[in-house]
This record gives sequence, structure tokens and C-alpha cells, in this order.
Amino acid sequence: MVKYLWLLILSLSFFSQTQGQEQYKRVYMTSLEWPPYSGEKLSRQGVTVATTKAIFKAMGYELVVDFYPWSRAVKLGLDKESKYLGYFPEYYSSELDKTCNFSETVGSGPLGFAQLKSKPVEWNSLDDIAKLSRVGVVQDYVNSAEFDKRVREGNIKTEPVVSDLVNLKKLAASRVPLIVIDKYVMEYLLENSQELQEYKNKIEFNEKLLEDKYLYLCFKNTTESKAIKKAFDKGAHRVDMKSFFNESLR
Repeated sequence: MVKYLWLLILSLSFFSQTQGQEQYKRVYMTSLEWPPYSGEKLSRQGVTVATTKAIFKAMGYELVVDFYPWSRAVKLGLDKESKYLGYFPEYYSSELDKTCNFSETVGSGPLGFAQLKSKPVEWNSLDDIAKLSRVGVVQDYVNSAEFDKRVREGNIKTEPVVSDLVNLKKLAASRVPLIVIDKYVMEYLLENSQELQEYKNKIEFNEKLLEDKYLYLCFKNTTESKAIKKAFDKGAHRVDMKSFFNESLR
């Protein structure tokens, strides 16, 4: 991951230098603790943040990211009175499309279920998931469109929590049979969280994916945000973001 990230940043930095030495305009967005994609204490604040900052810089902007719990990050990012342009990373949804101006994609991640190795769950469709007593989810996260639709309709019962870490702890305690999570987030937390060390060899990722989800920046609906989004998208087009992320996170 580090090799590909540095190649991207170096290429974007070179482009930035060719644009002259004008002063960068500082802009702000919110994010969350979601390693390896984003995190205040991660190297370069995570692969998504580092990449996003490099693209902004290539287009003449210095991005400052403030980290909050997810629900607050979303609320502040979309508040038209706040200093923020928006928030990231976010999955696309038709519902969010009413309030978000989605950027060009800045990568993708495998979304699915984590389970206990001792209690694997076989499923072929969401009809099988609907038979479970509960599924662990993170509050206000977008999952797959069909999964979220069934949750809204009461077809799939869920237990929302505030973070993926809490969800993994609930799974380890057998309080839910499955949790929805990004594979790379699960692997990072199991490997690096002290609270999960005794469970790292007991939890696995279910081999059947819900979806390979693209990651985006969510810009709010203001004149300034729309103009800066346009510049960001232009910068993102200079790099094959999908291929970069698929390689960098393996």
C-alpha cells in the first residue's frame, strides 16, 4: 500500500509543481476514524486522506481534515453554516444523492460480513440474512442499496452501534451472528486494536461480498463547494483512482 500511495503522491506533486508556486487556498472537510482509509493518528492520516490531500494540492488547495465520530462528521460536513466543504469517505446512495454532491471516486473497498470462525454463516441471498435474529451495523453508515432497503422495511433486523470497533467486540461476544464491515477495516482493527487482540484469530470475513463499494467525497450544496468539487474532479481524472486503490490496499 505504501509503495503505491507514494507513487501517486509523487506524481501529483510533480503536476502541482508544474503549475507554479502560487499559494494554496486552505479548505476544510470532515472525516472519521476508519483505518486504513482515514484516521487522525494514521500515517498521513490514512490512504484515502493522503490521496485526497494530494489531489487537492495538485489543483491549488491545501486540505485540512478534522476528525469526528461518523454521525457528527456527516452533520458538520453538510451544515451550510459550517466552514466545511463536506465530508468523506462516503458510499454512494440514491437517498444521499439528494443532499450530497458526490465527487469522482477515490477508491473502493470490499463490503461484506464478519463472522466468528466457530459459527460461520452460509448465505446465498439477503433472504437468508433476513432469517437471522440481528445483524450488527454502524449507525448512519450506508451499506448496500438492497440491504438498507430491507432494513428500512423491517425485513432485516439490525443493532446499530457507534463504530466498527464496537461492532467487532459485539461479534466476539456472540451478541450478533454477523456484522456489516469493510474487509480492510476489519483486518486493520483485528491486527492493531489492543481491545481485539484476544479475538483476532476467532473472527473472519465471510467469503461472499455484499458489494465492492466505491468511495467518494460528499460535497455540500453551496456555490463554493460546487466550484471546488469541480476542481477536485479535474485532478482526480489525472489518476486511475480505481486501479490505484485496488492495488494499494492489497
